Amino acid sequence: MATDLTAPAPPRTDVAGIQRRTLRLLFLTQIIGGTGVAIGISVGALLAARVAGTALAGVAQSAGVVGAALLAVPVTRLMTARGRRPGLVAAYLVGAVGGVLVVVATATRVVPLLFVGMLLFGGGTAANLQARYTAVDLAEPQRRGRQLSLVVWATTIGSVAAPNFAALADDTTQGWGLPTLAGPFAFSAVAFTLAAAVLLVLLRPDPLLTARRLAAPEAGAAPPVARRGGMVAAWRTVRRRPAARLGIAAVAVGHLVMVAVMSMTPVHLGEWHSDADVLSVVGIVLSLHIAGMYALSPVTGWLTDRLGRRPVILGGVALLLAACAVAGTAGHHTPPLAVGLALLGLGWSGTMVAGSTLLSESVPTADRPGVQGLSDLLMGLAGAGAAAVSGFVMQAVGYPTLTVLAAIAVVPLAALALRGTGGDDTLDEGD
Repeated sequence: MATDLTAPAPPRTDVAGIQRRTLRLLFLTQIIGGTGVAIGISVGALLAARVAGTALAGVAQSAGVVGAALLAVPVTRLMTARGRRPGLVAAYLVGAVGGVLVVVATATRVVPLLFVGMLLFGGGTAANLQARYTAVDLAEPQRRGRQLSLVVWATTIGSVAAPNFAALADDTTQGWGLPTLAGPFAFSAVAFTLAAAVLLVLLRPDPLLTARRLAAPEAGAAPPVARRGGMVAAWRTVRRRPAARLGIAAVAVGHLVMVAVMSMTPVHLGEWHSDADVLSVVGIVLSLHIAGMYALSPVTGWLTDRLGRRPVILGGVALLLAACAVAGTAGHHTPPLAVGLALLGLGWSGTMVAGSTLLSESVPTADRPGVQGLSDLLMGLAGAGAAAVSGFVMQAVGYPTLTVLAAIAVVPLAALALRGTGGDDTLDEGD
């Protein structure tokens, strides 16, 4: 029996049907996996403070971010060799193991085990991020932005619903003898396992392997051979292609700026709000921010297809600059600060959706997984670095200066996007 690796390419008329099924499946698993990620994150800092102490709570929480970035490397290596399905399944299962280890660490109060668990928990995030690239493997060029953004948008449903499940999961699992706050991570492990099982059974044929077969230069020719060499080879591929450089820069810089400003906004709000109302104010402001990031991503995808990748990246840059200006000058006024955070989310959406789309179509099919893994690695490290450094910056020079520095970080991306605005310089077939 033919496998995904040896099966002939489907007729061109069947590709649209395969793509529709793939999108429906990814939409479902993004909801499941996104719920698993968000429900763990919602209590991660509280649980870490209880087990490891307040001083290490932030480090434990950031371990999940670093884990997602580092896991992008082996996950995309697996995708390069075997296709999207094994990579996504493996990432979710690693995340599930991480969730179980966090539960065990909470019960035993073993701090090193907690850090290992949080690191592996990042596998769920790694799978969520790679799913957006899976959505464009078989997409028509004029629909890539919309279909990628649809998968990004699906994460919103899980992210919004998850905090409401955290208390229920905790109450339920305490009845089974689990420690306080361990329940949400047990729920996350179940969600990740379910997402992995659905993908393992239903993500057939594999979209990446199918795209490789379709990229064969002529009937009967062998599919493009997946190129190996890891992140160094991926960087060489990106370096040779200006459009790919822009795509990877848009994703990384947009994420860096967003995390730097967003992560310190609750601290800034706490400087003039009382303990009694700061949580409700932070909740409203961050809800608007998350809405900006995800709720309008289908519109961002439509604009990416309609106007082009570079114009939407430039639009994202403009929104990030506006966000820094509004948030940095808001002072002690919450409404303009909320507007600034909403603009920050919209700017991130523009750079993420358009940048990811441009990156995917700017490299040969055989090189895509490695290049996409490099992008997720850089994005994760940029976010983790921004979160770590922004606290020191704010303590030293304050929130307004932090937003100025974040705006300065956007300028090189703007310059890169303005070069060669005559076209997107994309590539649809292997070379």
